Amino acid sequence: MIRTATVHDVPEIRAMIRELAAYEKAAEQARATEEQLRRALFGEHPAASVLIAEDDGTGEAVGFALWFPRFSTWTGTRGLHLEDLYVRPHGRGAGHGRALLAALAAICRENGFERFEWVVLDWNEPAIGFYRSLGAELLDEWTGCRLTGAPLEELAARAPAVVHRAP
Repeated sequence: MIRTATVHDVPEIRAMIRELAAYEKAAEQARATEEQLRRALFGEHPAASVLIAEDDGTGEAVGFALWFPRFSTWTGTRGLHLEDLYVRPHGRGAGHGRALLAALAAICRENGFERFEWVVLDWNEPAIGFYRSLGAELLDEWTGCRLTGAPLEELAARAPAVVHRAP
């Protein structure tokens, strides 16, 4: 079963985020607290949405998909960015990942989103094979970029004043 997350799922979402980070060999980077996730996902202006995959027999949360809308200047339309997709090891192979992605594809269709995009680590061959089996196009010509820590702070310190004009 796939369902939308509720605020009561925050501890389980955080646990799965940490499990995903450990799988991706970056456990130390998963620092989000339950309170941060509660505000980001269920606060006044949610930054993202979450779907939960539950085991049909036990009702246990076995996976999740965290996503948010994005915008394409090329198509002039919104799209969907999948930030995290994770299925716990004991739930893999039962169709939970496919069901989560199908639910997200349906959200795209229902909202007129033309693009459904995400990134995958280049060493994660099981995930790459799974995504290809769904017909996903791997965009080899694009390279992800990230600023964080000192480089982010240094660039921000060089920012010009921004003039805010009334609409």
